[in-house]
Amino acid sequence: MAGIIDPLRAEAKSAVGTALDAGIDVRMITGDHAVTAQAIGETLGLGPGAISGAELQDLTDEELSRRLPELHVFGRVTPEDKLRLARVMQETGLVVAMTGDAVNDAAALKQADIGVAMGSGSEVTKQAARMILTDDNFGTLVHAVEIGRRVYDKVVSYVRYQMTQLLALVML
Repeated sequence: MAGIIDPLRAEAKSAVGTALDAGIDVRMITGDHAVTAQAIGETLGLGPGAISGAELQDLTDEELSRRLPELHVFGRVTPEDKLRLARVMQETGLVVAMTGDAVNDAAALKQADIGVAMGSGSEVTKQAARMILTDDNFGTLVHAVEIGRRVYDKVVSYVRYQMTQLLALVML
């Protein structure tokens, strides 16, 4: 008997925790077996809901949309399932960012609002994505979101300051 483990990266758990703290709803969609995916999801601190691709295919879009808030781990999914998940999430009003590295991720990356390809992934995936992470690290994506939010806050503050100055000048 032999056991094989593909351990999580050391920074993965903290990156997911940071994303969750920032209000980003992280979901794991994988081709791995649903039980394996659920165990990894629990290790990462994702929500309790897990579903397999076969169970996902049995749900209508309305049922999936209703159950979506409680589902955080999707195992044994097909490329069509990934595409459907991205579409259903968008229809519920969510902004969808999806990461992937294989050819089977390309359609879902294209459908997502922000498709993020891993630098070590296939050329098809890189062409379908809007962003490429050269270091294949989810933590880098979370850090980019943090920087983006800081820049946005600074731009908003600057515009408010300028508008206040302009209003004072007009009043004068």
